[in-house]
Amino acid sequence: MKEIDYHYSIPVQIRWKDWDRFCHINNATYFEFFDTGKINYFEKVCPQVDWSKCAVMMVHDETDFVSQIKEFNNISVRTAVVHIGHKSITLCQEIYNHRKQEVKARCLSVMVYFNSITQTSEPVPESWVEAIRSFEGDNLQ
Repeated sequence: MKEIDYHYSIPVQIRWKDWDRFCHINNATYFEFFDTGKINYFEKVCPQVDWSKCAVMMVHDETDFVSQIKEFNNISVRTAVVHIGHKSITLCQEIYNHRKQEVKARCLSVMVYFNSITQTSEPVPESWVEAIRSFEGDNLQ
């Protein structure tokens, strides 16, 4: 896979409950951080997201845990869409220390556009496709 030029990043707040007895952030919490990045990405990039009518449901996930998070501050999530299919969107994400530019985890996930009213997957709306293509540029395969 080619190098990704992340255009979107959001800081995440680490809460006391995120720490475990080994004095680092529990690996299950990383998925909450990735979810925060995904939702905020779609709200920023895609027009008129109405989460009461639509959703993006994860159907596949690959995560590499690169190093422990022991810092209380300076953690962010980068998100980029790298592929748009008929009903799916593939994202790459990184959790990283934005002060040190140190990657903590990487995630590749495939999301399906989902109609919350009919409870079925649907084609990715053309307005989303256009908005994501415009935002991502060369990142898309």
